[in-house]
Amino acid sequence: MKIAYFDCFAGAAGDMIVGAMLDAGLDFEFLKKQLSTLALKGLELRADETSRAGLRAIQFIPVIEDQQHHRNLEDIKKIIEASAITDKAKLTATAVFDRLAEAEASVHGKDPNEVHFHEVGALDSIADIVAAAVGLDAMKIEKVYCSALAVGGGSVRMAHGLLPVPAPATAQLLKGVPIIAGPIDKELLTPTAAAVLTTIAESFGPLPEMKIETIGCGAGTLNCEQMPNIMRLIIGEIAGESTANADSICLLETNIDDVSGEVIATVMDKLLEQGTLDVFTTPITMKQNRPATKLSVICKTDDITKIETTIFEAGLTFGIRRQIMQRSKLAREFVTVATRFGDIRIKLGKLGGRTVNAKAEFADCARAAREHKASVKEVLEAAIQAYNSSIEKTRR
Repeated sequence: MKIAYFDCFAGAAGDMIVGAMLDAGLDFEFLKKQLSTLALKGLELRADETSRAGLRAIQFIPVIEDQQHHRNLEDIKKIIEASAITDKAKLTATAVFDRLAEAEASVHGKDPNEVHFHEVGALDSIADIVAAAVGLDAMKIEKVYCSALAVGGGSVRMAHGLLPVPAPATAQLLKGVPIIAGPIDKELLTPTAAAVLTTIAESFGPLPEMKIETIGCGAGTLNCEQMPNIMRLIIGEIAGESTANADSICLLETNIDDVSGEVIATVMDKLLEQGTLDVFTTPITMKQNRPATKLSVICKTDDITKIETTIFEAGLTFGIRRQIMQRSKLAREFVTVATRFGDIRIKLGKLGGRTVNAKAEFADCARAAREHKASVKEVLEAAIQAYNSSIEKTRR
């Protein structure tokens, strides 16, 4: 499994995250092409090799003409959604801004949709966040880990005046995350970086056991003698025997209160035909005590647009919630066993090369039961018995 570890010994900023990705192998021309699809006036990107306290690093620099500082969450989501970046990158970028909006809203006592982002609504921060989301997807990183976050100290001047470090919104984002003060009295962790890292990182702590493949260094704008203002990105494979395969999937959900069960069932059949991983419904009660149905669809991230289009075109809802999830799954293998009801496939679940689960394919058993006028239970039992007998013969 390909994993990434962000080493934030000198803090973190959005440009440092992207710079580290570029230094670790993210193709700069590809990144420029992806970000060019954002409707950002006068956006130009630079990636300069530089030095911080004697250590080389890449500095990512978005150069922008239009500096509109007051965008709300809906404005930014429209910019992201209208771009041509992948659905997975869009979901990651949107999730980062959702976290920022929730943090700002909590600090200022507002609804997230009423928040104007000020600094983090500026175009360079949008470019940083979208670039980080694009990079994570393009580099095919399956899991992200992060060190404790150095936040710096002292105070910082922001749109709302002189604020303590970490700034209120940054502190809100860091709930439950290990942080350390210093190593100097300046703001070392920006709200943008805090939002990105707390969105994408699975856990915070020491470097996990891994086989290192690539190391990238991203430079911040601060250049001082006391410390190298850089972030390290370490990419590699998890060391030792893998416990299970892992990948990313998307959970799409919507609440339905004005469509018949027959229509919902028809749409569910169509979604399954389109290759969704699972489709299911849950009875719920909505506002005004209206009985309703929650439709849940689990799909591959590449299929999000196709699945959402099917749901919208069926007239089931005006909105769909998205949630990217990590899942662990057993490696799968099929074997065929001979029974008195005919050949039945057995699905095997493998963990580290060992078979830990075996299950008869229900479709095969149902077909055999119809053909032989037997119960499905009889066929299932016969299939597993045949499989167990074949295993015993192999061990002798």
